[in-house]
Amino acid sequence: MAPDFQPKVDVGRHTKYFLRCLKTYLPTAYQSNDSNRMSLAFFTLAGLDLLGTLDNNISAEQRSDYIAWIYALQHPSGGFRAFPGTDLGPDHTTPLNAHWDPANLPATYFALSSLLVLGDDLRRVARKETLAWLKALQRPDGSFGETIGQGGTVHGGTDSRFGYCAMSVRFILRGNSEEGSEAEGVADVDLDAFVECIRAAETYDGGISDAPFHEAHAGFTYCTVAALNLTGRLDTSTSTYNPPASSQNPSKSVAPTHPARVLHWLVSRQTATISPEDEDDTYGDETDTPETCHDAHTFVHQEVFVSKRGKESFEGRPSHSFDVDWTGFNGRCNKIADTCYAFWVGASLNIMNHSSLTSTTSLRRYLLEKTAHRTLGGFGKLAGDLPDIYHSCLGLAALSLTGDEDLKALDASLCISQEARGRLDAIWARWGRASCDSRS
Repeated sequence: MAPDFQPKVDVGRHTKYFLRCLKTYLPTAYQSNDSNRMSLAFFTLAGLDLLGTLDNNISAEQRSDYIAWIYALQHPSGGFRAFPGTDLGPDHTTPLNAHWDPANLPATYFALSSLLVLGDDLRRVARKETLAWLKALQRPDGSFGETIGQGGTVHGGTDSRFGYCAMSVRFILRGNSEEGSEAEGVADVDLDAFVECIRAAETYDGGISDAPFHEAHAGFTYCTVAALNLTGRLDTSTSTYNPPASSQNPSKSVAPTHPARVLHWLVSRQTATISPEDEDDTYGDETDTPETCHDAHTFVHQEVFVSKRGKESFEGRPSHSFDVDWTGFNGRCNKIADTCYAFWVGASLNIMNHSSLTSTTSLRRYLLEKTAHRTLGGFGKLAGDLPDIYHSCLGLAALSLTGDEDLKALDASLCISQEARGRLDAIWARWGRASCDSRS
């Protein structure tokens, strides 16, 4: 193979894969994910949109039907359901069983994002109710839950996945401005408490975890970086240390505490160990295996150094040369590459304005030659795996961030095309005029 060979995205084959998922029954393996049907819809629609083939493959009637289906899952108390199965209907809902039919935070993010992808103007979104529901989902420690149960109890995890979904919903429905404390007469969430919650999950090695003292994870790191960016609270400097907010003006608190460490941890996720069968045994010791991946020579990374002034800065210079054909990204130390982490890591670096610190050529070859399915289309989790909707969408998103000319440009923070994100400007302008009109 010529050294300058560059594989291309098979737009037609990937389009056929997503259309099969959109217009026919999903494989049996998806039955266990029926309660997450809104997320499956999002990854399918977003994938087709990135390929630039959504508009040409659905009719106006189908688009209207998809939009109607999403609105049918809007909860009367705000937010969206994750699937139709919990909807008891107005004739059967009572105060005793209403908690079995909750709005779901991730589903609300997926619903609003899907509506933007489909070109909807969000006029039918219960904006006031959703903003009030979102505020009720925040706990005193700043974290967000998934659903609200009996007595207003917040259920679900406390990690940054839910914080990311909350900040995405907030961004779509009210923008990233903190001017004024209300939208539609609803007070804003507590951003300062959210930032402090994120700070508590920062790890010693630079990544961000799901909870204090837990292991850093690329998915949680992305959710944190993107959420902070959507709220204007992300610090992307590489030569400063941010002391705790208690010694600052709380309204200006930002995160992460050590941006340079986050960058170092992120670029350290690029690895040449891309499959369980990949035995790169160049050192010949017991740690040099794909199961452990301990040896530094299996990673592609850059250097963070401490200057004489004692402040961290980012050099952006390879610590050593590493000439390989394929490299992917893992989500944690000592793991093999996985398609979705090409997005989680790549998008985090993109948001922090340091995409150039990783090897793009070898990453593209990994995605297009190792995890893209040559027959069915779509992308699998690991090299050689069958495709699935989730990894297929995020594989395309990762490729878009490399500047692929066959794909639409991606908004890394919202994980939708920049074209879909751009529709918010007119929506925000309309809401702004409506608010002014209502006061006059």
